[in-house]
Amino acid sequence: MCGIAGYALRNGQADPRTVRAMCGRIRHRGPDDEGIYCDGGCGIGMRRLNVIDLQTGHQPIFNEDGTIAIVFNGEIYNYRELRRDLIAHGHRFTTRSDTETLVHLYEEEGVAGLSKLRGMFAFAVRDRKRRTLFLARDRYGKKPLHYAAIPGGFYFASELKCLSAAGLSFDVDNEALRLYFQLGYIPDPWTVFRQVRKLPPGSWMIAHDDGHIESGKYWELPAPVDHAPPEWNEEAAKARLRELFDECVRIRMIADVPLGAFLSGGIDSSSVVASMALQSAEPVRTFSIGFEEAGFNELPWAAEVARLYKTEHHEIVVKPDSVDLVGRLVRHFDEPFGDSSAIPTYIVSEFAARHVKVALSGDGGDELFGGYQRFAAIEKLKGLDAVPQFLRRVMSLGADALPYSAFGKNYLRMISRPTAIDRYIEGNYAPHFLLNRLLDPDWEGRADGEFLRRSMSHCLLPDILAKTADPLTQAMYFETAANLPGDMLVKVDRMSMANSLEVRCPLLDHKLGEFAAALPNASKIRDGKLKRILVEALADRLPPNLLNRPKMGFGVPLAKWFRGPLREMTWDLLAGPQFSGRGIVSPVFVHELLEEHQRGRRDNHTWIWSLLMLELWFRETYHAPAQRVA
Repeated sequence: MCGIAGYALRNGQADPRTVRAMCGRIRHRGPDDEGIYCDGGCGIGMRRLNVIDLQTGHQPIFNEDGTIAIVFNGEIYNYRELRRDLIAHGHRFTTRSDTETLVHLYEEEGVAGLSKLRGMFAFAVRDRKRRTLFLARDRYGKKPLHYAAIPGGFYFASELKCLSAAGLSFDVDNEALRLYFQLGYIPDPWTVFRQVRKLPPGSWMIAHDDGHIESGKYWELPAPVDHAPPEWNEEAAKARLRELFDECVRIRMIADVPLGAFLSGGIDSSSVVASMALQSAEPVRTFSIGFEEAGFNELPWAAEVARLYKTEHHEIVVKPDSVDLVGRLVRHFDEPFGDSSAIPTYIVSEFAARHVKVALSGDGGDELFGGYQRFAAIEKLKGLDAVPQFLRRVMSLGADALPYSAFGKNYLRMISRPTAIDRYIEGNYAPHFLLNRLLDPDWEGRADGEFLRRSMSHCLLPDILAKTADPLTQAMYFETAANLPGDMLVKVDRMSMANSLEVRCPLLDHKLGEFAAALPNASKIRDGKLKRILVEALADRLPPNLLNRPKMGFGVPLAKWFRGPLREMTWDLLAGPQFSGRGIVSPVFVHELLEEHQRGRRDNHTWIWSLLMLELWFRETYHAPAQRVA
């Protein structure tokens, strides 16, 4: 696991010192080694966390004649099979690393070789003969890859902070900030900067030395199946799911360093630990996090799984003094990021990194198999299609006319939306009426009007809207194609790599994802039961108490902290002149949010956290003065 960075200039020579400075910003991603390579105007580099082939895996790695060089971040789980095939085709290997497999696969098949990879990755290949820089990112977007194509050249990096180390500066993207307010994160392909983009999951890009750029997709998330085909056999599907699940876990247990697992006490992480224990001759190392507040504490259930499988179990309780982490979190995300579960993710990663270099997690199960409670109510949203359009317009106007404090305003606005997927997003993410009150009208006027008029679904899901009208299918696709890479995977990557820990996600193996997409929706959600087929396929491995308890999620008691240890800092930052002077939000409404929360009239902790992360980003990362953001 590593971090990568580099650039290709239109004119001039690449400077190794610049590449080294870029890589120096991400030393936390790879504290064990560094590698730099320059070829004319192109320079590439990496920081390495030694996990596989500790002795000979130094990067960059080259092909036989030295004309192709690679820097790589990630793991290729089927590299041994690929290596055997490439040797049979005449390629000569000098290391045992998965990285060298990519060099020869690119040499043999180019873009087409990407479809053979099974793993998580972001890598850059310098091809001296073609005078190109080839970039690729894994199917789900587990590993980050940012790029900027500017008049002087092409730049890329695992994290945004590398680009500033190259001497670049960028303008804030107002459209991206609007998405942040709506979702709590900035989705692919946007970044907080107008001139920088994220390479989307399942995509590749070729930057030619003359400035020409090609790009494309080698994989797209399949749309979930609405209904079962005639030949559907649920028992056979459960057996195959169990077999494939174990395979996905097994191939992620390959490492030349100590390995463990996060254990939350939920279905997904407990199933991963159970599979690891059944396939390992040694006790599995497990790591759990809990809170003093009972409503957020899952330690008893995690401990029950740990006892069942006799794991080497470690647990830690988070106390309010952990809020000191807030500034560090902002610096690692590089752009505003409003998911407060980054706090426990950072803490459990730091805790696990004291004992292991690699940890498996249960991320992805809710998205692929229908585990979110909001999915259970999706059919009700479809029933609202019968409401006439003219009545929807009346409802929308009525919702806008109601005062902010009126209860039911959000619900009225939600049911007025034209489609089920728009109602789903409106009901579960930022309500439009609140954005209308929160955002400064002058600031919104500086954003692209056409962009702001488009619905969230048309911004993020243009393909799936044409493929199916089923609301559950659309909602599950949204969670997997937009929310997962934009929120969950960003959080896990940044917080784990901040502690030099590699996290692997068996449930996000693309073969398992394709299998899950082919399962009919009724196999996942029926009669209020979530993740039904996954639970039933693996139920005999888990304690009965675990199967029937309510889902808790991986949250923190922020509502309480904002009335206690975080109160002073929050009021100083959000009610002060520097934040209001940026001209993005209404100072009067922000004060109202804070007052409401303090009095306990309404739980506004999600919005307060998002605003806090935004202001801290301006101060800690962007270093913006107190001026209006154009």
